[in-house]
Amino acid sequence: MKLAKSLFLGTVAGLAAVMGAQAADLPVVKAAPVEYVRVCSTYGAGFFYIPGTETCLRVGGRVRAEYAYLEPRNREDDTIGFLARGRVQLDARTATAYGLLRAFVRMEMDRQSGLYGSGTSTNIAQAYIQFGGLTAGRTTSFFTNGDIPNENWGTVRFYDFPDVNLLAYTFSFDNGFSATLSLEEGSFATTALADAADLGAGQRLPDLVGNLKYTGTWGSAQLSGALHQVRSNVVVGGDYPDSKLGWAMSGMFNVNLPMLGEGDALWLAATYADGALGYLGFDPDISVGIASGTVLDAYIGPDGEIETGRGWSLAGGLNHYWTPTIRQSLFGSYARVEYGTAAPSADFTEWRVGSNVIWSPVAGLDIGVEALYSNLNPRGIVGANDDDAWEGRLRIQRDF
Repeated sequence: MKLAKSLFLGTVAGLAAVMGAQAADLPVVKAAPVEYVRVCSTYGAGFFYIPGTETCLRVGGRVRAEYAYLEPRNREDDTIGFLARGRVQLDARTATAYGLLRAFVRMEMDRQSGLYGSGTSTNIAQAYIQFGGLTAGRTTSFFTNGDIPNENWGTVRFYDFPDVNLLAYTFSFDNGFSATLSLEEGSFATTALADAADLGAGQRLPDLVGNLKYTGTWGSAQLSGALHQVRSNVVVGGDYPDSKLGWAMSGMFNVNLPMLGEGDALWLAATYADGALGYLGFDPDISVGIASGTVLDAYIGPDGEIETGRGWSLAGGLNHYWTPTIRQSLFGSYARVEYGTAAPSADFTEWRVGSNVIWSPVAGLDIGVEALYSNLNPRGIVGANDDDAWEGRLRIQRDF
């Protein structure tokens, strides 16, 4: 028995030695290196390298809860409104031999009721590519100055950062100067009078937008211009009226005021439009209380030709930080729209003034209230009176 046990143990030991020797001759398989996410500090806070690439990505977004009140005029009017908005955005940037390559996507998702309308909406607010000076896709119109620090929540009358589809090229010069030429989808007001046939012929040309901009440590200034084609679908005297080119010009600037407080700033915007009233920042139909107006690019005149509407607006605001966490904005606008003797009943003036106070207890969180007063005067309409209204908002917003 002892002899059998010894032979068994000896055999096992021999097999272990042989297998160990053979294992030592086999190649060693090493674990794959772990790809850690690296911080990308080239483009500011929040960017990181996509593993395995030299592309920097930032994931951001916003959640906004807003509650509105508007002074009612009739029993059927909504006086309150609720809005919940979610935003998700991706910003991918890569340095190339030709300059920055950037892709940006922003999606907005709303749930609203009352004053805001009813229902749910999902919107691709922005989606564009930048490659050097080229910008292609959907982003803020180059007619506006994106550096203006306007903090108004209610509408004041200027071209307030609308997103449009465009194809643009920006030339950057020394000392803060740049110039942009952009082909953009039309910024339409409307093209019909209540007592005239629809002018809405198909779009043949994009709006041509250009700007000259300067950005410095003190603030920024921009001159903008736009050409907008107006065409008629109405046959007059056996033929269509000749198309016309509407146009708009604007000057916008902002000035930093650190002598008043860190973060303080003043901004102003002045715009004139002839046949391109969408660049004044109006919707086609406006109303304040029982007063109403219609914003028209053009109409058919008594001679059967296209007549353009004209208008201008002035807007401005002042932002002041009372403390590092409490700031206030005061803002207002005045606008006038005219159509000449052919359509005097459509003329109107409008002015608005408002203020808000915002508390930011922690970075990225805003809690604020705003009040806005507006007045609309339909000029030249027999029996029509001007009217005014108050509205207020409470907003809680988190940006990340």
